[in-house]
Amino acid sequence: MLVFSVVLITLALICYSIGVWSEKIQGSLRAKHLVFFWLGFIFDSSSTLIMGIISRSSSVSLHSISGIAAILLMLLHAVWASIVLLSGKEEKKKNFSRFSILVWCLWLIPYSTGAVMNML
Repeated sequence: MLVFSVVLITLALICYSIGVWSEKIQGSLRAKHLVFFWLGFIFDSSSTLIMGIISRSSSVSLHSISGIAAILLMLLHAVWASIVLLSGKEEKKKNFSRFSILVWCLWLIPYSTGAVMNML
């Protein structure tokens, strides 16, 4: 199960990075970016669920707190991106990448701490 969880979190990193950085490079939020945001969220949530089952721990740590915050931010990000895309307002689509990059950077904290903790 651990290997499956690692594969899922890596897929989350790949999908989320593709969505965020292709949005930034292309200069405007598009439907394909939204697909990658949602895929990243689904993969991350699935991986976190599996890791929680494996660890069976209820301890509070920087990793667990930042991980929960990151999942909630990813959900907020995907929902907000959906709303912006459905609004059809070009100015909002063009400015959305600032929020995307912020959420992506914050998401890297639990991803990195999880990777480091598991290597040690």
